Amino acid sequence: MGIEDRAMLDVPAATKKSRSDFIAEQLEEAVINGEFPAGSRLDEASIALQFGVSRTPVREALHILCGRGLAEREPYKGVVVTQISTERIDEMFEAMAELEATCGRLSSHRMTMRERAELESLHRQMNALADEGDLDGYTELNTQFHSLLFEGSHNSDLIAVAQTLRLKLAPFRKFQLKDKGRVKRSCREHQQIVDAILDQDAKTAENALRRHLVSAAQEVLIKRQRQEDEAVAKNAL
Repeated sequence: MGIEDRAMLDVPAATKKSRSDFIAEQLEEAVINGEFPAGSRLDEASIALQFGVSRTPVREALHILCGRGLAEREPYKGVVVTQISTERIDEMFEAMAELEATCGRLSSHRMTMRERAELESLHRQMNALADEGDLDGYTELNTQFHSLLFEGSHNSDLIAVAQTLRLKLAPFRKFQLKDKGRVKRSCREHQQIVDAILDQDAKTAENALRRHLVSAAQEVLIKRQRQEDEAVAKNAL
């Protein structure tokens, strides 16, 4: 589904997700899918027209994209899609892997009984969503799952840094969970993480989270390479 098709969907007005967040998500997906290649100008007026909204939520959505490094403001040009290299994606996932591994190690001993129970319950809910094929629901709970691991470290500075990087990586993590096979693998990886946390096994929790992020990074990079190959083949016709 292209950005024009998604723009025809009803933009939520009175839901938990604001108009600007909704538009930002659609634009993020379009950028990562290559519908807006690097260097493309994201015009406020045309986007507002596509989504049937005023410029205000579009302006806020573009601000979100810039904050996540997917676009930047250039003099005399406005907001332009940035070039996101494979190396840059690899670096962000590497940093996230180390942060989450640290959070997992600390959480294995610092999580309260209530927090451990909440993590296990959330994991069961995610397994059910995966079985149902509800990828959007799974993605939403996946954010909560990893946030619980951050919070479980009970280190405010570490939590703040992890959440900041999580926001930058959010579009890419969502991108790799569009595949049912990847979601199934994610469930298995989460099981290893949950088991380690419940067993208070710091080393296993640390290693399981690091492997989990490496696995996610590989999925993103493989999908991007496939997209690039398809684009080259299409242009060659």
